[in-house]
Amino acid sequence: MKFPENATVVVVHGAWADGSSWEAIVGMLEDRGLNVIAAPIPLTSLSDDAAALKRTIARTRGPVIVAGHAYAGAVIATANDERVKALVYIAALAPDEGETVAQVFYRDEPHPKAPQLAPDAGGFIWMPDEAFAGAFAQNATDKQIALSKAVQRLISVKSIQEPASAPAWKSKPTWYLLAEEDRMINPKTQRFMADRMKATVRPFPVDHTPLLTAPERVVDVIIEAAQATLA
Repeated sequence: MKFPENATVVVVHGAWADGSSWEAIVGMLEDRGLNVIAAPIPLTSLSDDAAALKRTIARTRGPVIVAGHAYAGAVIATANDERVKALVYIAALAPDEGETVAQVFYRDEPHPKAPQLAPDAGGFIWMPDEAFAGAFAQNATDKQIALSKAVQRLISVKSIQEPASAPAWKSKPTWYLLAEEDRMINPKTQRFMADRMKATVRPFPVDHTPLLTAPERVVDVIIEAAQATLA
């Protein structure tokens, strides 16, 4: 399928990451004829992150697919622009209106190797270094783990405690890549959120960060959403 010349996929990174986490996906999507732009979100509050996404979408022209990883699921749900044709959740959190990210994140029992997360004196949360290999991306290479640790960006408690607004997934077609080997977000929680959204669910035996460890799977789901909504 040939996509519209000005069709764009906006990708949004999660907590403890930046736009480089989508590096492998960007090239593959562009090879398929889609423009790609990463939205840099500050991770300072859900409202701040939503505003950053809105600024990025405003830079595009034509129809848009918005894809978010992990925490960014809450952020992409604020993409109510009429040019946004579909949402794609990659092992992502999807609070409903009035819920917080923390409420859905802690809905089910944690994996035994899930990190113990606590804010520092400034109200920001760091990922423990050992958790990158133990839970964040246990299937990643040593090089990928080293880079993830080196570029990690802390997330504010405000981001996970601010109640969500009415989510765009209630009115836009939605896809969900369910990570069956996720040690950060319980796969049972992912299934609950995906079913509640009435998303098209694509489960795979991947870890929490398939952006690094299974980029082809991520691209497959995004392309499926694009083919269904950008015709």
